[in-house]
Amino acid sequence: LLGAAVLLCLADVLHAFAIEEKGDVFKRMACPAFLMFDNAAYLADMTFELPCNCKPEEVSSVTWYFQKTLGNHETTVLTDFAGNMIVDSGHIRAGSDMLKRFSIRMFSLIVFRAQVTDSGHYLCGTKQGDFFYGYDVDVQPTKFITVAFEDKGQHVQDDHTEQLISLFTTFWDWTRCDRCGVRGEQRRIGLCYVQAAQLHPRYRAAVPNVTSCGSRAVPAHFRSLSHLRKPEVAIRSCMTPCQTDKVPEEGVQTISNIISELGKKPWLPRVPTQFHKQPIGTDLIIACPGARPEHAVAWDKDSVRLYRSRYLIHVNKTMRVFIDHGNHLHIQRVRRRDRGTYFCWREGEMVAGFRLSVFHQVRRRRSLQDPETIYAVHIIGIGYISISILFVIIHVGQCCRR
Repeated sequence: LLGAAVLLCLADVLHAFAIEEKGDVFKRMACPAFLMFDNAAYLADMTFELPCNCKPEEVSSVTWYFQKTLGNHETTVLTDFAGNMIVDSGHIRAGSDMLKRFSIRMFSLIVFRAQVTDSGHYLCGTKQGDFFYGYDVDVQPTKFITVAFEDKGQHVQDDHTEQLISLFTTFWDWTRCDRCGVRGEQRRIGLCYVQAAQLHPRYRAAVPNVTSCGSRAVPAHFRSLSHLRKPEVAIRSCMTPCQTDKVPEEGVQTISNIISELGKKPWLPRVPTQFHKQPIGTDLIIACPGARPEHAVAWDKDSVRLYRSRYLIHVNKTMRVFIDHGNHLHIQRVRRRDRGTYFCWREGEMVAGFRLSVFHQVRRRRSLQDPETIYAVHIIGIGYISISILFVIIHVGQCCRR
C-alpha cells in the first residue's frame, strides 16, 4: 500500500509538471494577430495529433472546430466542452463518423484512423468562438496508391513539372525491418506535394512555396493537376538480427533440447494466440494488435512468409488473400485450405497469433413463425395479387374494346 501511494503521488507530480511545462510553452509563444493555417499531410487510416500551440493563460480548456472549406457556415464542434474527451482507439472502426474518432488531451486534438473526408481546416479556440491556432490538414487516399518494389528494379515516380507548378513526392524515412532473424521487408511512404509561387499567403508550410497537393493553399485552377499524382510506397528487402533473450542454464537447455527432439508437440512461437471460427464462403479481415498504418507489420501463415512483393493489394488482379496499405490481412471467400495459424509481426517482433478454423454453416428448416418466412410470404402474396389485378384489368380492357 505504501508503494502504491508513492507511485500515485509521483504520477500526480508528473502530471502537474506536464501541465506547468505546457503553460510555460503558452507563455513563450504568443498567438498570431491574424489567424494562419499550418499545412499537415497524412495517409488515410493514419492517426494524427494537432497541438494547440498558443492560447491565453486564462483559458483552461479548448474547443476544436472543423471546417471543410474556409468560411463555411457548416462547422463541426469537436469537444465535450470540457477538453478531456478520451477515446479508446482499439474500438474505432474505419469509415466511422469523425465525432466517434477523436480525443482531446492536454489541449491537443487526436484524430484516429483519419479518412479522406477528414481533410479540411481545424481550429483551436474556445466555446465562445475565439480562435487561437489553425491547421490545414490533407488526408491523401490509398485507393490508387503507386507501389515500387526496389528488389524488382522498379523506381518511384518522376517529378511532374509544368510552367507554373511542379508536382513531386516527399518520402518519409524507411520503417524498421518488419521481421527479425529471417528476410523481412521495409516500407517507405511518400505523399504528394506541390511547388508553386501562387499559393495562398494565409497558409503556412515548412518550406516556402511548397505544400501538400490537397491543401486549400493551392489555387482552384491548379487543383485539377493534383489528380495526376498519387501517394506512393517503396518496398525493399532487409535483414536484421533478433534481440537475444536470456540463455537458460545448461541443464535446462539440455532438457528442452531432448523434449524438442522427441517431436511430441510441434514448436509454436510463444505469443498470445486468439482462436476464431469463420464460415466458409465469407470474408475475413485480421488486424495486428497495436499496429498503425505507419508501423512495420508483417504476416505469416504457419511457416509461410506472406511477403508484400506477392501479397500486397493490387499486385495481382485475382488475389483472394492480400495485405492492404493499412497493414490488415484480408481473406476473401474463406476456403477450407485457409485454416491455420496466422502470425503478426510488429516493428520486427512477433506479437500475436490467430488460429483460424473454418466450418460449413448448418442449414436449418424454417417454420411458418420465423420472421423471414412471414416476410417472404408477405412479398409473394403482394406480387401474386398485383399480377392478378393486372391480368383482370387487361382482360376487362379487351372486352370493352370488342
